[in-house]
Amino acid sequence: MAFDRSSSRASPLPQGSALTRPSSPGLETVMIPSPWRADFPAIAALQRQDQTYLDNAATTQKPQALLDALAHYYANGAANVHRAQHLPGAHATQAFEDSRLKVAQWLNAGDSGQIIFTHGATSALNLLAYGLEHLLHPGDEIVISALEHHANLLPWQQLAQRRELKLVILPLDDDGVIDLAAAVHLIGPRTRLLAVSQLSNVLGAWQPLPALLAMAKAHNALTVVDGAQGVVHGRHDVQALGCDFYVFSSHKLYGPDGLGVLFGCNAALEQLRPWQFGGEMVLEANYHDARFRPAPLGFEAGTPPIASVIGLGATLDYLAGLDQDAVSAHEAALHDYLLRGLAARNGIRLLGKPQLALASFVVEGVHNADLAHLLTEQGIAVRAGHHCAMPLLKRFELAGAIRVSLALYNDSEDLERFFEALDQALELLR
Repeated sequence: MAFDRSSSRASPLPQGSALTRPSSPGLETVMIPSPWRADFPAIAALQRQDQTYLDNAATTQKPQALLDALAHYYANGAANVHRAQHLPGAHATQAFEDSRLKVAQWLNAGDSGQIIFTHGATSALNLLAYGLEHLLHPGDEIVISALEHHANLLPWQQLAQRRELKLVILPLDDDGVIDLAAAVHLIGPRTRLLAVSQLSNVLGAWQPLPALLAMAKAHNALTVVDGAQGVVHGRHDVQALGCDFYVFSSHKLYGPDGLGVLFGCNAALEQLRPWQFGGEMVLEANYHDARFRPAPLGFEAGTPPIASVIGLGATLDYLAGLDQDAVSAHEAALHDYLLRGLAARNGIRLLGKPQLALASFVVEGVHNADLAHLLTEQGIAVRAGHHCAMPLLKRFELAGAIRVSLALYNDSEDLERFFEALDQALELLR
């Protein structure tokens, strides 16, 4: 089945302007332009391909500031870091460490030595699972929640199997939020580590981290926060949060691929052991033993993703220059419009009660893969399936769901195209 994709997008309106026109069934459209859309060249390129990108929880498009930083690094002489005395090496090392400082400032981490660069949030979580293993003994408990991404489930699951630990799962309430009444009974004296997500990649709900972290701290347990989704929305203060470790991926925060960040407070980092070994992490190496550097370099064996680190610094400079209140208001308005549009259509069931950024849903009598296929044919880029959270989808007795996820460069025209495509697809499938 071929779909008509000839309708052109309306010219963007000035920031703050609004216009109503006929739209979705029972829904009046308020035009919500993005004043930052032109900062992301890929959006215009995708538009020329008749593509509407609404899969931002998987990865985001990149600002021109990042592209410029990558081009500058490669065009002006790439070099390895923390090794050579020559000028290119000194320049690369300075830019690399400047980015570490920018990440620390973005998270209000204080000492930039508490920022470790990895190859992704998944890599950071595996580093923790292996690096903290020596602290755990048979019968000890690791606590996670029922909504975790596989990246914050499988490392702890496998650690529990290796060390004969108990993996405790915190249940959710009907809104998709970790049930604190249950948590107070499940986090106890045998709890050695709590690892929870800040914001679910499926349910779009903030989790009650202050209460959960306080419960864990009362039992002297280490705390890990998966900030892969949460870090994208607003500014976060890891010192105020009080977690021992916080991880996120650059590519979800409009930064380069292949780069993760692990924050660890100094006291917790002193308990962490390296899990990968190689160049530049050593103080001294002999044939039969070695001594390793402290954090952060002791956990960055080999050549790090230098260009990506420098690019993340440029991305954070760009984001820091935005009006954060305006960004938050824009995201909230788009999300509200998305939820109202879905609610206006019969047979759509939301998963949980999403608070921002995304909505996951199923349609009665329609397989998510079939719907995703027809949306794809119409140039709508959304995610279908289990979203790397199979146990959570099983809790809902679902094989998969459709997820629409938003970014600061999306606008109401993107959602209009999605709604039009959704209506055409459902007309065929029902």
